[in-house]
Amino acid sequence: MAYRCKLTKRYTSPWGSAMPRSAVQTRKRILDAAYQLFRRQGYSRVSMDAIAAATSVTKRTLYYHFKSKDRLLADVLEAQHHLALAAFRTFGDQLSGSPEAIVDGLFGQLAVWSDKPRWAGSGFTRLVIELADLPGHPARRIARQHKAILEGHLADLLARAGVDRSSELAREIWLLSEGAISLILVHGDRSYAAAAAEAAKRLVRTHAQNSRVARRTVVDT
Repeated sequence: MAYRCKLTKRYTSPWGSAMPRSAVQTRKRILDAAYQLFRRQGYSRVSMDAIAAATSVTKRTLYYHFKSKDRLLADVLEAQHHLALAAFRTFGDQLSGSPEAIVDGLFGQLAVWSDKPRWAGSGFTRLVIELADLPGHPARRIARQHKAILEGHLADLLARAGVDRSSELAREIWLLSEGAISLILVHGDRSYAAAAAEAAKRLVRTHAQNSRVARRTVVDT
């Protein structure tokens, strides 16, 4: 990542040297192109030569910004995390009403998202699967944080809708969401989003019933 000094308004590379604005723009272009290539072709199938060619930079310039392909992938996911988080927060601001309404909105958006041409599912999930045998890879840490933060935002939405123990329900709904994404990708069938929504609403009702029973038990004791 490049860091901007609040006093000088200049950008600094992770190694401490000042980075001119044109270099920041080049870095962003590389990140955007690398993400598209990684997502379409997979991490292992994309070479640094291909990324340099797609960005119209030399390999020397590419390695100036990213010391390795592993570092590039980590920085790609870091950048995408911030974009996806901002989008989810904006989407979350539009969700309101009952927990069932939140579920309908969440999975309805999944159906819309998965209808895009050449939809490839979750870029984070696809890329991290390729790193299954590399538990210490920095990209896996970023992906874990990304998924956990999104799950946490869902828990906050459910809590605002009056759900007790919202983190538990959010995790169950998030599991359904991730499963629906995978099955839509496998089968090319967006009806899995609707099926997951119905399953999630059953979870909501069961969760609410269990919470009521728990409250009555506490009162009786």
